Amino acid sequence: MDKTKVGIINVTGYVGVELARLLHQHPQVELISVTGRSAAGQKLGSVFPHLAGIDLTIEAELGEVDLAFSAMPHKESAGEVTPLVDRGTRVVDISADFRLKNAAEYVSTYGFTHPAPQRLGQAVYGLPELHGAEIAPAQLVANPGCYPTGAILALAPVVKAGLIEPEIVVDSKSGLSGAGRTLSLRSHYSETNEDTAAYALEGHRHLPEITQELGLLHSGQALSVTFVPHLTPMTRGILTTCYATLSAGKKGQEELRQLYLDFYRGKPFVRIAEEPPHTKHTWGSNLCLIYPTIAPATGKLIVISCIDNLVKGAAGQAVQNMNLMLGLPEVSGLEAVAVYP
Repeated sequence: MDKTKVGIINVTGYVGVELARLLHQHPQVELISVTGRSAAGQKLGSVFPHLAGIDLTIEAELGEVDLAFSAMPHKESAGEVTPLVDRGTRVVDISADFRLKNAAEYVSTYGFTHPAPQRLGQAVYGLPELHGAEIAPAQLVANPGCYPTGAILALAPVVKAGLIEPEIVVDSKSGLSGAGRTLSLRSHYSETNEDTAAYALEGHRHLPEITQELGLLHSGQALSVTFVPHLTPMTRGILTTCYATLSAGKKGQEELRQLYLDFYRGKPFVRIAEEPPHTKHTWGSNLCLIYPTIAPATGKLIVISCIDNLVKGAAGQAVQNMNLMLGLPEVSGLEAVAVYP
């Protein structure tokens, strides 16, 4: 059986590099084309020595492929993706450019007028645990953001079951790779080492994504989500802690855990942890670890989730989506266990 030919637009960012690593070891696809304008003409292994085993030259334009991944920044990805979709190429877009269904939110959240608003309704939000059946036949899949992946998976079971009041607090702490490879003062070693700080308190661009997807699961009063992200001095990982008030007729601790086990039964990349998970428990893997509990003193719901922001939060989830689109086993190329310590 011939392997599916795939390519990466913008391989030179952290997500693009992680995609190349994962696709190279995938048993049923062949990575044949990668682009990166800043490194065009150079061997992939000379730009990224850890990828020296991949014999590809970085190109200025993507070659002919069956499925493309776009790892372009938001605002720029839509211009690359739209022509591909128009000519029938299937695409997994890892930027934010097709995640939101309301075109007006791109102006308020990302500061640009969407160039292809007609595609927003056609794109499938690529969270396989919630939208697997829609992802399989899709031509365009919008890969979720890293923060929304951890938050939505943490809260989906209780939101869908109607077990919590509408007021939700999501507190997330992310490693530095989430800020990308572009140099900035905020990600300078001397500024971030031995330091943790909240940011985007005026409103993080991932908040509309979280409220959009949780809102689709919720039939009652509109949800009100307070989201506070933090930057922490580690390379990879996102630890998310969600807080909510349980509704009347709330479940006990064991019932709560069983709800999560039932909700994610058959979902290979979500694991309900026996104890609060660490970010290091997911390094290099496509797992999302979730620990739901009830605070004994207050009766508040607390749900903790951990992911590797570059794998389940980006490149790994993109490969998971590709597997569903191609009718392959969902776990293909993604079964590596986490790296520890």
